[in-house]
Amino acid sequence: MALNIPGLIATLVFYALVLAIGIWASVKSRRDQSRTQAQHSDMALLGDRNISLVVGIFTTTATWVGGTFIIGTAETVYDPGQGLLWAVMPLAATVAFILGGVFFAEPMRDRKYVTMMDPFHTKYGDVLCGLLSVGPLLSEIIWVTSTLISLGVTMSVILDLSYTVSIWISAAVAITYTLLGGLYSVAYTDIIQLVLIFITSWLCVPFLLMSPSSVDISTTSFNHTFQAPWVGSLSAGTVWRWLDIFLLLSVGDLGFQSFHQRTLSASSSSTAKLRCYAAAFLIPTFGIPPVLIGAVAASTDWNQTSYGSPPPYERGQTGLILPLALHHLTPPYISVVGIGAVAAAVMSSTDSALLSSASIFSSNIYKKILRTKASEQELRWVIRGSVVMFGLVGASLTFLHTGVMAFWVLGGEIAYILMFPQLVCVLFVSISNGYGAAAGFFTGLLSRLLCGEPMLGLPPAIHFPGCVQEDGVYVQYSPIRSICVLVVFGTILLVSYVSTVLFNKDLARQKTLGARPSAYSCSSSPCFQDRLGPDRPRVNIPAAPVCPGLPRSAPVCPGLVPILSSLWSWLSRPRSALRPSGLPPAPWLPVCVK
Repeated sequence: MALNIPGLIATLVFYALVLAIGIWASVKSRRDQSRTQAQHSDMALLGDRNISLVVGIFTTTATWVGGTFIIGTAETVYDPGQGLLWAVMPLAATVAFILGGVFFAEPMRDRKYVTMMDPFHTKYGDVLCGLLSVGPLLSEIIWVTSTLISLGVTMSVILDLSYTVSIWISAAVAITYTLLGGLYSVAYTDIIQLVLIFITSWLCVPFLLMSPSSVDISTTSFNHTFQAPWVGSLSAGTVWRWLDIFLLLSVGDLGFQSFHQRTLSASSSSTAKLRCYAAAFLIPTFGIPPVLIGAVAASTDWNQTSYGSPPPYERGQTGLILPLALHHLTPPYISVVGIGAVAAAVMSSTDSALLSSASIFSSNIYKKILRTKASEQELRWVIRGSVVMFGLVGASLTFLHTGVMAFWVLGGEIAYILMFPQLVCVLFVSISNGYGAAAGFFTGLLSRLLCGEPMLGLPPAIHFPGCVQEDGVYVQYSPIRSICVLVVFGTILLVSYVSTVLFNKDLARQKTLGARPSAYSCSSSPCFQDRLGPDRPRVNIPAAPVCPGLPRSAPVCPGLVPILSSLWSWLSRPRSALRPSGLPPAPWLPVCVK
């Protein structure tokens, strides 16, 4: 097939339109910044918290209606092994935004956080916050990769344009306007992108439904015609796996920085919640066209099309079903329109993920760890450099694997397993501390690796009930991701509680100090009092030497090795040698300990 010149021209026109809007938004951003005297970092990352409600609803909805959302939904409905019942992304997004609006939007916006990692910095300190920031940073970069793949495969099928060229052109456009205008450019381009997604996707549906190669989708919904019914089915053996995927795609969304960036940029907590509720209502409407496309593809006799036989799922091209359906079941000019829907969806998610990753790196890693005295001008260039760097990394990862869902699941699991439990604990569980958070992070990572992942070619080391071998690959039908989440929750709470008890009872310091526990307590130090936060009661302990040999700004405790050694010595002493600790019980951990 030759290069589709009209389709290429239409795509370039769309890119030019998006780029022009992005440049206009960057000019508006600089004008508003000059008028309000806002800092560049606040303007770039949060729009100076001045994004209107309507624009905020558009950008919040467009962020989730990405290329992975559209192509992944159509793929799942068409897949004979899954079907409509497994296409949970639209409904899962609705649940995510309702939960976000009810529980997370208000406390985070009222405290004026810049990123979702700011509460970790307030409670746990710089170093641990930097470690935990790796999780959301990776998930956002992987999100960039998955969205770019969805556009690359679509253009390669419909336009016969090189996959590599499609990826790099799309990445360059998204990087450019995000680089210039920050959140302003992202938000205003999301408006035109969301409108195009709605119009173009619905414009393609009638032509697909009237295709002469397809039968009525109502007759194939529950009957085996050309393949298994596209509605799909659930059994007692698969219901737990379905629930696991639903929680991954719903609750797991709360672990993405892109989600919280939309609520944190609102002018007030009430506006932030309204954004969430509006997006929860709108997102499922954008899931209807890809569902219909998948249903039509499952109701098509592919031998009667230019595609021929065998059908896509027998050729291993299930992930390409949306561009294949547009290319072989609609007129050429309609398939070009379909590219507009995918391209707009990709851009709307790619720019958001780029800005979110730049936000975490510049605000939580560079400014608070690498260069604490960085000037505003320096941060300006760091933000811009981060957008370029993470855009290039995300685009480069597209050549490792061409599966949209593989990267989507990988990024979602990082958010769901590693970040969601941490965020819940740091916001709502007062007993959580740095030791528990660190232990939970590494325990969650290890437990998930041991469970294996067929999409990534990782065999399981732990075989849960229902683990079976299918086509030479082990498949876990137990809810392994949710089990890992529970493991992380349990680890955070258990380690936090045990470490708190150890410090409150002075078990770790009696051997080396032999003095009154409060004599070397860090509770009276400024660094500890500052970490308590506005909601913590002040602890009045007589002044005493505070952590000799360590600077007052020491962000972490020296380590657990001397603590465990002292604990063993304490347990070995006769009962008469023990004396009760005079410290009152406290749900937090001292910042530094001698």
